[in-house]
Amino acid sequence: MIRQTTTFNPVAIMLADATRHPLRVLLFLLVIGSAVGVILSAHMNRQVIIANEQLMQEKDRLDIEWRHLLLEQGALTEHNRIESLVKRDLDMRRPTPDDEIVVRLK
Repeated sequence: MIRQTTTFNPVAIMLADATRHPLRVLLFLLVIGSAVGVILSAHMNRQVIIANEQLMQEKDRLDIEWRHLLLEQGALTEHNRIESLVKRDLDMRRPTPDDEIVVRLK
């Protein structure tokens, strides 16, 4: 009995299969590429959503600050407050009719 010794080379077998079925190899590579594309687009979508949420939180914080500044401006510009500050700090008063001088232009 003659024994035939053959070596088992998996790389050679895979290359032989790949050359016999190039369409299957191309389809396999396209499926792998498509899967990578889906993964990358999902990751980018998540990153955009996270950035959008952070910007919305910043917008809300700025809106609240704006409302507080409007309230503060309204309180600081009330006529009663300004009149009392002028009387107290600058010792100003309303002019009397005797203090008024009328200037006429020709």
